[in-house]
Amino acid sequence: MATLAVALTGNPNTGKSTIFNELTGARQKIGNWPGVTVDKKVGYVRRGDHAMSIVDLPGTYSVNARSPEEKIVIDYLMNNKLDLVMDVVDSSNIERNLFLTIQLLEAGIPLLIDLNMADEAEKRGVHIDIKKLEEAIGMPVVTTVGRSHKSAEKLLDIFTDTVMANYHVTPMIQAHIDKVEAIRAGHESAEQKEEEISKARYALIDRIMAQAVTVKENGPTFSEKLDRFLANGVLALPIFLCILYLVFMITFEWVGAPLQDWFDGLINDDFAGWASAALADAGVADWMQSLICDGIIAGVGAVLTFVPLVFTMFFLLSFLDGTGYMARIAFIMDPIMRRCGLTGKGIMPLMMGFGCAVPAIMGARALDSEKDRMVSILVTPFLTCSAKLPVMALFAAMFFPDNAANVVFAMYIGGVIMAILAAKALGSTLFKGEGSTFLLELPPYRIPDMKTVLLETWDKGKGYLVKAGTIIFAMSVLIWFLSSYNFAGPTDEMNDSFLATLGAWISNLFVFQGFDTWESGAAILSGIMAKETVISTIGILYGAADVSTEAADALDTASQMMGTSMGTAFSTMSALVFMVFSQLYTPCMTALGTIKKETSSWKWMGFSAGYQFVVAWILSLIVYQVGTLLGF
Repeated sequence: MATLAVALTGNPNTGKSTIFNELTGARQKIGNWPGVTVDKKVGYVRRGDHAMSIVDLPGTYSVNARSPEEKIVIDYLMNNKLDLVMDVVDSSNIERNLFLTIQLLEAGIPLLIDLNMADEAEKRGVHIDIKKLEEAIGMPVVTTVGRSHKSAEKLLDIFTDTVMANYHVTPMIQAHIDKVEAIRAGHESAEQKEEEISKARYALIDRIMAQAVTVKENGPTFSEKLDRFLANGVLALPIFLCILYLVFMITFEWVGAPLQDWFDGLINDDFAGWASAALADAGVADWMQSLICDGIIAGVGAVLTFVPLVFTMFFLLSFLDGTGYMARIAFIMDPIMRRCGLTGKGIMPLMMGFGCAVPAIMGARALDSEKDRMVSILVTPFLTCSAKLPVMALFAAMFFPDNAANVVFAMYIGGVIMAILAAKALGSTLFKGEGSTFLLELPPYRIPDMKTVLLETWDKGKGYLVKAGTIIFAMSVLIWFLSSYNFAGPTDEMNDSFLATLGAWISNLFVFQGFDTWESGAAILSGIMAKETVISTIGILYGAADVSTEAADALDTASQMMGTSMGTAFSTMSALVFMVFSQLYTPCMTALGTIKKETSSWKWMGFSAGYQFVVAWILSLIVYQVGTLLGF
């Protein structure tokens, strides 16, 4: 059976990934290109006696190797033996798309030019004479409608029948290539050379357009009319905030949260109960029962309960991206985000951080530059996620009953301020040399292709299951061991365990913060596993094991906890400082595992854990010392 290696390239928003999904369906492997977090998509398909591997290269506007995407595209095309490279062109924006086409031809890469979105071009009054375009460039040209199955079938036939060695650029294209080489061999500065080359490219595009393309003015398009409402200077931000609120509510209240509760009950109640009974009936040793039920099932179950949130969030973001509105969000928020050291595209991942840091960190992969991705990943955990909220709500209800809402709101604001300051600091220090580019195109509004939306949702979500889950599995076993054993062997009392001993050691770090009890140290340690466990650990250690970890039950929990020694273990000031520290310190293990996955680096995971702990320690120290000096 003959094999074919095919690569798809083109500008962003040309429908390239939709074509890829139509060609390969579920026969895809998703990973990362070496050294970067940019998605690497490879699909496999058979056609007759041909087996094809199809690579969906990252969308890019040029191949100047200035961004990770640009470097990936040009390196892959130049250093791999390919039978066919298809340049996917947005027919309705052919003039702009031809800039990349010309660059690829300059690099000596033969192209099959796919004029995609032919239906959109027709609506805009753009008519392309395929025969004249082929005569102008010298390469084969085909037209498609990206989400059409017929177009995919046509392309597969073309892939098997086309021999690119039979095509050569025309004298007009060759003359342009010779001119570009002459400019590069000149003595001008690099900036002057690049300017001259760009002028030559645009001049060539003008000649091609005059020869093969006619444009009839049809007046404002539907997208242009809609943008007058959705992207105008007055209504754009309120509309965006309403849409963001809707995404937030669907993910963390209406759909994601109920599914999470159901999934949590299924795993931690039904499955864990069945497993416990089955192990007991089988006569399994008590320590093994505890390891499996209290360690593995409880720990891994904590990861799996986030699955509905992760998949719901990615579905909504993929859906919005498919409509074309995500580009408008970036445009609207760019001036504001620039002040924080990020670009407009950074707003969505950060906002998701108020629900859960895990999908927010994963959402950073949608950002263009490596700087923006890294800064977003490293500052998102400062925000008040839903797992931190029960801690804030309990302490506020116990120690600030008359101003509980104001204190919790202050914690939210403090997290936002810290994220902004950290973004500015990281952007001007560790990532100072990496400029944030913001090249934005507003694609036309369209109904999303649900096949593409679902595939993107699955591709992004399954990475969370496979990679983050493995780290949590290991940590679940470790935390179980620490809470169930001491130097004498197994123990039924947590306050005699390694966890309690470690808590006592950790508490020495907080002598000057006012909460240097071993119970506080153990709670902080358990919070690294999962922030929700801070409340349950405190409840166990202070003799109220059945406390609720829900923020809505904070008043009842506070009343219950005030009857324990916790009411005297914390002063009003030390309780506030504990809240500040809990708000800012090391992310939970699920978030840390996600950081490891997204950065492909233990170094950055360790940096995130360490620098946030240091920041939290310093700020909590300042708050306590200043508050004490002021007499609080």
